[in-house]
Amino acid sequence: MHSPKPFLHVVLFLFLSLLIFSCSTEEIGLPETESESEMPETDEQDPNDPDSSEDSNPSENLDTLVLESGFTIDEEHQFTHLTLSESEYNKFLIDEGDMKLVTNKVYEYFNDDFDFIIILNVEASQPDNLYYGLSTPAQNDIEGLGRNIWDNTAAFGSAGKLKTVIHMPRVEYIRNGPFLHEIQHYWTNHGLIPTTVGGHWGYSSAGGQLGGFDEIEDLGNNTYRGKMEGEVGFGTVANGGNSVPYSNLELYAMGLIGPDELESVLVAENPESTSEIGVFTADAITTHTAADIIAENGNRVPSHENAQTEFKALVVVVSKGTVPQEKWDALNSNLENFAKQGDPDASWGGLYNFWKATSGKASFSFEIVNGNLK
Repeated sequence: MHSPKPFLHVVLFLFLSLLIFSCSTEEIGLPETESESEMPETDEQDPNDPDSSEDSNPSENLDTLVLESGFTIDEEHQFTHLTLSESEYNKFLIDEGDMKLVTNKVYEYFNDDFDFIIILNVEASQPDNLYYGLSTPAQNDIEGLGRNIWDNTAAFGSAGKLKTVIHMPRVEYIRNGPFLHEIQHYWTNHGLIPTTVGGHWGYSSAGGQLGGFDEIEDLGNNTYRGKMEGEVGFGTVANGGNSVPYSNLELYAMGLIGPDELESVLVAENPESTSEIGVFTADAITTHTAADIIAENGNRVPSHENAQTEFKALVVVVSKGTVPQEKWDALNSNLENFAKQGDPDASWGGLYNFWKATSGKASFSFEIVNGNLK
């Protein structure tokens, strides 16, 4: 167990009771490790163990951990819930959400342990004229991907760990996407290959989460047809939410494969779309070999031999008040499936989680443990 820290107390609500208890971060009932198999169950605590939650603090059997009024940790320890004023909540629905307000609130209670902070609204449908997902970087600490090293983590309340803040207006987008897409934006496309579609793969054979095709057919007269996973058509920005894995170039950018596995990429010069699905015109198709990409951008530092492969995120669900339990249940299930080191369950159909999208080369965790709290 961690040493008690009396300067921070959290409050727990007893289900069907109005009693309130205070306890230190030592006593909040969070799992001590990040292993899902070690998540403590209150009915399995050893009454003879002096550190047992049943013996040392009965309030650990309570459901929701209250950090402060309106800011709680869900009983499954996979996400937090922050209640906002109606005006602050609604700003997130018109592309004016205050990401730093949320992240700085997070770091009042949490240590700097998270690579990503995920902010989710609880909308029942996609808001009009709003993005499906937005990735707001806090820093870049990797060389060789097309942009300089920089660090703005302090503005978000982080001491240097935070990579990116992701906002999506619906909790369902963890499962459906664009969650994999928004995660990928930490690494690409910031100039790794040329594109006419800013920040994405556009008309190129980099086909993956950030758009592009993986197969091209020359129709003659500077006209081409792009396909993705055997189907005619492709997106220049995205390719169907979580329905496709990370591509070869995306895996390279993430540091999950080395330069010896990097494949050549075809890029259309001055492309123009047509009315026919997947068909576009271009002045030419240029081949960018692995050597070309590395010569243009430099070697990836850190290399794939030293790159990070385990990532941790904190999910912050924002709302104006209470949220139906069924939405919490669905979110917990989807977070569990997304972080699963194996295929997600049947409820996901053919969709990809992080482990599957990286071909089992990397993992993603949402679990909140004792050590994450100040």
